[in-house]
Amino acid sequence: MPQMMNHRPTYWKRSYDLGGGVKLELGHRTLIMGILNATPDSFSDGGRYNDIDRAVAHAKGMVAAGADILDIGGESTRPGFEAVSAEEELSRVLPVISAVREALPQVAISVDSYKAVTVRQSLEAGAHIINDIWGLRGDPDMAAVAAQYGVPVILNHNRHARDYTDFVPDVLADLKSSVDIAKRAGVQNDNVWLDPGIGFAKTYEDNLELMDRLDELTALGYPVLLGTSRKRFIKQTLDLPVEELIEGTAATVALGIARGCQIVRVHDVQAIKRTALMTDAILYRG
Repeated sequence: MPQMMNHRPTYWKRSYDLGGGVKLELGHRTLIMGILNATPDSFSDGGRYNDIDRAVAHAKGMVAAGADILDIGGESTRPGFEAVSAEEELSRVLPVISAVREALPQVAISVDSYKAVTVRQSLEAGAHIINDIWGLRGDPDMAAVAAQYGVPVILNHNRHARDYTDFVPDVLADLKSSVDIAKRAGVQNDNVWLDPGIGFAKTYEDNLELMDRLDELTALGYPVLLGTSRKRFIKQTLDLPVEELIEGTAATVALGIARGCQIVRVHDVQAIKRTALMTDAILYRG
């Protein structure tokens, strides 16, 4: 009987001391990033957590449910969203970051922004990680801020138009270009994380193909964050309202972990934490 090949992915081991007693360990289990939208118009929870007390209560709930990182954003990235000024974005995120940092001083906070001024002030207010949906291409000053503060930076794949010549190789080339921008600015290798940008400038079929080929991204040698939570391609597949996409999200998370993704960004922390625990029990052996 022929011997079966072992296709278990490689998980990159990294230790991060983010200051103030905040530490993260990659390579031992999947890290859970909980989404905290300080916006009035997020596609799935708009306006629900843009009050400070409710935001802090939700943050505490996500940490209790298993979140390792809290991702705080002040501008919706739903399809067709309207950009907000840095001043407006700062007025939304800074009070939330400060309040969450005070309430949960040992929990890592990422700021979801592509504006350097927002990110700089957010890091000063207590954030530890940059989550840039434009992969350092949206603001020419962002890479320098990431290098100056020496924090992990998540390089998300995105384009202004779906003008691919060869879809997955083009996505990989775009991400490599973002990595080059980071490196030229002085960002340390261990501080580079990648995100395939599921749902950004991609069709339904594009998203499915990229999910199936995530191992080509994880093979680049950087930790990969997967953000599929409640995304439109899941809604389109299941034909369900946004609040009923937990199982679909869980399926994409399990597949992503099996393809080598090490951080997952989600709304429904408890359910996805359980999904990750079960998947990790299989894949993080030895």
